[in-house]
Amino acid sequence: MTHGTSTALSSRGFTLVEVLVALSIMATLAVLGWQGIDGIVRTRDASQASLERTLRLGTVLAQWEQDLASLQETDTVPALSYDGKTLRLTRRTDQGLQLVAWSLTDSASQTNAESLQWTRWAGPSVTGVAALQDSWLRSQLLQSNDPALLRTLDGVSQLQLYCYRGNAWTNCQSSGNVVAAAPSASGASGVPAGVRTALPSGLRLVLTLNGGNGGEGTLTRDVAFGPQIP
Repeated sequence: MTHGTSTALSSRGFTLVEVLVALSIMATLAVLGWQGIDGIVRTRDASQASLERTLRLGTVLAQWEQDLASLQETDTVPALSYDGKTLRLTRRTDQGLQLVAWSLTDSASQTNAESLQWTRWAGPSVTGVAALQDSWLRSQLLQSNDPALLRTLDGVSQLQLYCYRGNAWTNCQSSGNVVAAAPSASGASGVPAGVRTALPSGLRLVLTLNGGNGGEGTLTRDVAFGPQIP
């Protein structure tokens, strides 16, 4: 009698309630485990995206500083000109002189109307006066499909430039010191022949980012101009 009862109890198995409890515990552990894995993946992706934004911003600013470090004054076109939207500069290259234009343009990839793209256009290196003037005119008529136009940063909400003149930072659109150029110089469009504006001692960039591949926040970068190479 006792042996039969023991055999019946040992072969009884799990009840439905016990199975449901076990399944609930396993489901809870699975959810907790998935949340942990998901958190790790999200953290990794966010870190990778932040690193890529930092590297891209660093690359863009390095090019910006390289352009400004290679400024070259000429009697044909301005070495530095800013109209509130586009900074045009003339820089030295191994092949001659090159016109570069940094500009804020509407971002087609952004739905926010306040979000702009910071772009860089670089003309060909030239050695003749006529070719340099043509490059200057082309920089004033840029099209979004121009193959030389590079989209450097998205998500820019504001860009401000200040020039260091007379021991103070001032708006780069204000007039600088006018100096005489060579009497035989033939000025570019909008630049009177024989007249040019002296370069400031430095340039301050204040860039406000609101997302995109540039990140978020405000960045300030100062570049001092060295003596010109004749």
